[in-house]
Amino acid sequence: MRIDELDAALIRLLTDSPQLPVLECARRLGVARGTVISRLARLHEHGVIEGIVPRIDPRGLGYALTAFCQVEIDQKIGHDKVAAALAGAIPEIVDMHTVTGIADMQLRVVAHDADQLQGVLDRIALVPGVARTASSIALRTHFSSRVLPLVEHAVGE
Repeated sequence: MRIDELDAALIRLLTDSPQLPVLECARRLGVARGTVISRLARLHEHGVIEGIVPRIDPRGLGYALTAFCQVEIDQKIGHDKVAAALAGAIPEIVDMHTVTGIADMQLRVVAHDADQLQGVLDRIALVPGVARTASSIALRTHFSSRVLPLVEHAVGE
């Protein structure tokens, strides 16, 4: 889907302030309320916007440590069953991807400290279908879930 500058401005506005009502969005963008409603509907319909929710920083909840965990799975079990089991059992997993390469899945996990991280990794290893894990701790996060530069690029295409 091609987006224009108004779409991009609406996305920027709601990224910065997801709680803004439609009427306030319209006022700030200088367009009618109906225009904002129709643009949001179109952006949702085409999968550009999945939802408008506040961004939660795990550090604000006391999860100061971020780690990446590569998971090799038992191919007889399958990715979907392992993914569902991991998601259901371990709330500290904040991102999960099936990937190519040495590992089968890449997880981003958070923990309060190194001791809790060890417990999270131990619980991951116990999930049926998980054959092996390897992890690395993030020393610093420079950015996460960065999409606004992509939106700006999409407008210029």
